[in-house]
Amino acid sequence: MSINPAMRAALKALSYPEPDIKKSYKIERHMEELAKKPKIRLFYKTWDHQIPCGDHTVTCRIFTPPTLGNHPALLFFHGGGWVKGNIDSYDQVCRAMAQITNHLVISVDYRLAPEYPFPAPAEDCYAVARELFLHPELLHIPPEEITLIGDSAGGNLAAAVSLMARDRGEFLPARQILIYPATHFDHSDSSPFPSVLQNGTDYLLTSRRLCDYFELYSGGQDYSENPYFAPITSKDLSCQPKTLIITAQYDPLRDEGEAYGRRLEEAGGSVEVHRIEDALHGFFALPPRFASVKQTYGLINRFLSLS
Repeated sequence: MSINPAMRAALKALSYPEPDIKKSYKIERHMEELAKKPKIRLFYKTWDHQIPCGDHTVTCRIFTPPTLGNHPALLFFHGGGWVKGNIDSYDQVCRAMAQITNHLVISVDYRLAPEYPFPAPAEDCYAVARELFLHPELLHIPPEEITLIGDSAGGNLAAAVSLMARDRGEFLPARQILIYPATHFDHSDSSPFPSVLQNGTDYLLTSRRLCDYFELYSGGQDYSENPYFAPITSKDLSCQPKTLIITAQYDPLRDEGEAYGRRLEEAGGSVEVHRIEDALHGFFALPPRFASVKQTYGLINRFLSLS
């Protein structure tokens, strides 16, 4: 069902006035903590695991599917503009993911900007992936049965980890799933992607907020030519995993996600790109009963079954 005029007006109203994320990110993180619901774990098990990364450790939360036996895994990197979000705020999303896909889900609590700007979040995600791929005995999961997945900033991190893995030569994921990923660095009026201008004001996630997220993530440095920061800027996208990209119609990130898929395909990769009609950025965090989420899980399960 398309967005009707009343809904469009409501979305526009909700998009303004927009707080300055550079000043309000700590408050927004606190609000996420206050909004956490009690975790109902009747039908699944979770446990937290620490993985070393240089002078610190990265916490991962592992969600088991409802069926018994060994399962393939989804290594999940959450969204939040590299500034917000954590394994608690994505607990319900990962629980649903484990149940619906019948995969073990490993959610990564990477460090956040601006306290830990680029490349810290990407390096944390890489460290977890490296540990799982090089030490399959940890969770008894063969490397070929691990799929990278992330939404928004997490999609950016999944793509970055795949590029880092190829460049460093330590491992290479077989599959990656990028849900409305951020792949470019410019979300101002000079962006080369029409969706930034078309969808960047009235659909909750605004182009201004995207610019602020990227500024916080960059720490004020210019990483516009660093493919681990903005994967679509890579001059070489060969030897990348089989890829599923899912975008949302009313998302400023829509076109750069789809363009990344075309770039991967031009480099010889196996790529599927699907746009979810009438969807907004962030829809994947909605309950599974929503049509857009059902459609997305249908695409994910089909991709996993055919890979």
